[in-house]
Amino acid sequence: MTVRVLLADDQPLVRAGLRGLLERDGDIEVVAEAADGAEALRLTRLTRPDVAMLDIRMPHPDGLAVTRQLTTDPATAEVRIIVVTTFELDAYIFEALKAGASGFLSKTVSRDELCRAVRVVADGEALLSPSVTRRVIAEFSRRPDPPQTSPERLSVLTAREREVVTMIAAGMNNAEIGLALRISPLTAKTHVSRILIKLAVRDRAQLVVLAYETGLVRPGDNTSS
Repeated sequence: MTVRVLLADDQPLVRAGLRGLLERDGDIEVVAEAADGAEALRLTRLTRPDVAMLDIRMPHPDGLAVTRQLTTDPATAEVRIIVVTTFELDAYIFEALKAGASGFLSKTVSRDELCRAVRVVADGEALLSPSVTRRVIAEFSRRPDPPQTSPERLSVLTAREREVVTMIAAGMNNAEIGLALRISPLTAKTHVSRILIKLAVRDRAQLVVLAYETGLVRPGDNTSS
């Protein structure tokens, strides 16, 4: 199945480079390019791509604002979003995930990592490695605010499901969760799917945010791998 992608970046050379890298294998097609946020919103609604890759610093409006609009609009809520940023913009990572992005990439990413990211996100998973999770934790730990979501939000989960959420917050994938709990990766995936439905969140990225905002996991907990 071909993955349909929209690219949004105000630099034409960046868009051309990303298009060339993505379309080399033949199973990824760039269906639209946008030079600013307004165009990204219009073209996403017009073309309904599987994945939208948004530059976080593009103008009118920026990638965060576009992400919020796309994820809250029923017409585009199914579009998966990858925020493209640079390493010095860590302060935006938490906000991007909270806004509904399924992950983020650096502009220095390799071709293989880029294509893998698009395929993973298009398949409904979150692009959230342990290293990314540690950066989310670091950003959360700098915030003076108390948890913004009542712990009662998690009351619908079983004890095992809460345990799975803490593992997701550590950046563990289904295979790693299965190994830790002595269950199959398929059973782990089933647990994750049920958790997403119960909590009405988009994907694993939002589960990580929710784990910290409810206080289920706290900065300083041993969540890295």
